[in-house]
Amino acid sequence: MQIFKPVGEKEVTRAIVESFMRQFYEYAQSDVIIVGAGPSGLMAGRELASAGVKVLIVERNNYLGGGFWIGGYLMNKVTVREPANEILDELGVPYEKFSLGLYVADGPHACSKLIAAACDAGVKFANMTKVDDVVLREDGRIAGVVINWTPISTLPREITCVDPVAIESELVIDATGHEAEVISKLEERGMIKKVGTGAMWVERSEDLLVEHTGEAHPGLIVTGMAVVALYGLPRMGPTFGAMLVSGKRAAEICLQKLNREA
Repeated sequence: MQIFKPVGEKEVTRAIVESFMRQFYEYAQSDVIIVGAGPSGLMAGRELASAGVKVLIVERNNYLGGGFWIGGYLMNKVTVREPANEILDELGVPYEKFSLGLYVADGPHACSKLIAAACDAGVKFANMTKVDDVVLREDGRIAGVVINWTPISTLPREITCVDPVAIESELVIDATGHEAEVISKLEERGMIKKVGTGAMWVERSEDLLVEHTGEAHPGLIVTGMAVVALYGLPRMGPTFGAMLVSGKRAAEICLQKLNREA
């Protein structure tokens, strides 16, 4: 008994190639390119796309979510401090109160809800894609990123003559976590100084992270743990409220610069 419609292997391949290339062609010019698909990048993407902004998220790994689904110490439970639990409510993530002002949720559930929310809003993704460089204009403003396949960087140097390509945008968001990869490209050129991540101090870290979320260089917004790495702020470990709030804040700043209503 045949249940499914007869479709050949070549049609499956054509469907993948054609739809991917159509999307890649369209998103070679985006309103906002977000580098990093962790919680702050996904949150910023969801907020921006919900406001009608054309968003592409570039992610170097073959999965989305960063460490959000893993939680702390590989125990896949994530904590958020009040009032970030309100964002979990927005996303439809169930959670329980652990103590005054502290809530706990299942990491995979929270992560999958956030990914789905970003996709539902219209965010597009380029996985296994690594940022090699930034696109700069005469005034020093960042106008996009230079990308290549992530596996290229693991090959021996003598066989890696694979030129990258560039994609353009009005704004770029660095949401790459501790590595602050886009910031690092500017640091290599002496255009910015990255201090590095400070020691853990949960009580102070999350407020400072949100406070410092913003434009680090013309055309470049920094969010999430990239903020911590840039300014030498204390880290907060496996509590993720500031990641989500920082992503929202980054989106608000982008909307202001794009002159769009939230």
